[in-house]
Formats: sequence, structure tokens, C-alpha cells
Amino acid sequence: MTRAANVLKVVSDAYSAKMVGQERLRTSLLVSLIAGGHILLESVPGLAKTTAASTLADTVKASFKRIQCTPDLLPSDITGNQIYDAATGSFRTVLGPVHANFVLLDEINRSSAKTQSAMLEAMQEHQTTIGGEVHHLPKPFLVIATQNPIEQEGTYELPEAQMDRFLLKEIVEYPSPSDEFEILRRIDSGVLDPDRHVASAVSLEDVQLLQDVASRIYVDAAIRNYIVSIAYVTRNPGPYIGEDRARYIKYGASPRASIAFLQASRALALLNGRSHVLPEDIRTLRHVILRHRVLLTFEADAEGIRSEEIIDQIFAAVPTP
Repeated sequence: MTRAANVLKVVSDAYSAKMVGQERLRTSLLVSLIAGGHILLESVPGLAKTTAASTLADTVKASFKRIQCTPDLLPSDITGNQIYDAATGSFRTVLGPVHANFVLLDEINRSSAKTQSAMLEAMQEHQTTIGGEVHHLPKPFLVIATQNPIEQEGTYELPEAQMDRFLLKEIVEYPSPSDEFEILRRIDSGVLDPDRHVASAVSLEDVQLLQDVASRIYVDAAIRNYIVSIAYVTRNPGPYIGEDRARYIKYGASPRASIAFLQASRALALLNGRSHVLPEDIRTLRHVILRHRVLLTFEADAEGIRSEEIIDQIFAAVPTP
């Protein structure tokens, strides 16, 4: 735990040296990294999503690739392809940019459904198949995907199957006036120069240590029952939050939500220096884990009902251990 705390301090300090504010984003990125999951970021352009991803990769001294998604992007542009070598008269495999420790999929909803599906195997199985040959992805492997809630022309909505594969979905908000003032100051000082790297960093072995320690964080049976109860209520909301509100829920959370709560709560407990999970960890993670898994009806969207409101009502209906 002591060594893990030291590693986390180095990562947090290096991240904060470049990033201004965005504490929720930092926590979500670290939770995803420690839990070995993937994260979906949603925000308008210009809120430092790319900077956050590249800074985290630089802090860990890991390989980082950025993929700008467009409607004409092909699956092979992500996973790789076989290219004929005239000199040898044979085909050789060229691995795509997904073969990196940190992969930023910028504006993932601008790529076609076929290209989006190419990421499913990589995200779930941590491998790609090129020409019938399996290529394993490096460890750790973290996909940071972004999507823009505006300018929906020429976009393809992410299918539920792929949304469910993201451990967390974070909504990145605008900075406060004081944070924005600090951003301008850091630009003048050169801190945000792309060629300027962090002063201290950790190794990939340190990240694997964090993941190993997090996997052994104690989760009591009462906490596990709390997680299962929450998932059950999302699927059977009527008796708990009332039929009037339950009609807004189209589909409840899958068992992946329960697994996500288990893994992410352990990571959050480690971030807070604890060797055990508290009910407060589950409550803290409720929006980032459930907002893309509790699907609302068109009626809810038409009436301006947000998934966070329904999630809060579900948590209010489930007794806290």
C-alpha cells in the first residue's frame, strides 16, 4: 500500500503540473487505469481531453497513439493490415495504432459502425486478428474514447454493446473562471508546450503493481450485496422508485455494471489510501458507471429527464449498508 501510494502521488503530481482543475477527470482516468478498464469522455471541443490522455501516458512513460475518427476510417486503419513486400515476395504484418498502452479514439462516434465494431475485440479480448493471426495488445491497455454531444451531422451513435464495454463514462465540464485564468498563465510559462515532458514518471511495472494491489482490496459481502441490489433495481424499478418514474427506464444495467462497481470501487479505495471499499465509494461512482448503462426512453429525453436524476432516485431507494 505504501509503494502504491508513492506511485499514485508521482502520477497525480505530474498530471496536475500540466492539467488545470478537472479533478473528476483525473480521478476517472486513474480509476480506469488501475481497474484495467476503458473510459468514454463526453464534452464539447477544447476541454483538454487529448491533453489529459497524452499527459497520463507521458507520466507513465507508456506508448501513446491518437486515432482521429472519421466516416471513411477503415477497421484496418485501427487494427493493422498485411502489406505485400515486393523485395521478399511475401506479405508482412503492419500493426495498427491500437497496439499501444494508451489509445485515444478522438470523436469515436464519427467512425462507421463497422469501424466501431473493430474495437470490440481489442477492448474486450485485448487482442486483434490480422490475416488470421492473433496479436496480443501490450499491458496495460487503456482506451480513452471521446465523443462530441454537439455537431451530430455525420455521426454514428455508439451501439449499446460497445457503450457497455466502457468501464466509465465521464462528462467533462467547462473550467471555472479561476482555472481558465490559470490555463492562460501556464500557456505563457510554456508548461503546456507539447514538447515539454513531465519531470518525473513511473514505469509500466509500477502500473501493474497498482493493478495487482487494487485487485486485493477487501470488499465486504454487505458491499457486494449493495452492488447487486442496485443493479437489480435498475432492471425492476417500479416497486422501488414508483411506476411514474420507472416508465422512463428503457433498459436496466447489465451484469457488467456490477463488475464495474466492484473493480472501480477497489481502484477508488486505493486512490484514497484505503485497503477496503466503503459504501461511499459506490455512491461516488454511481454516475460514471450507470449513466451509459441505464438507458432511458424517448419520452424521458423529450421531457428533459436526465439519467443522473433516475440514478440518484435508485440509490435513494436502496438501503446503504
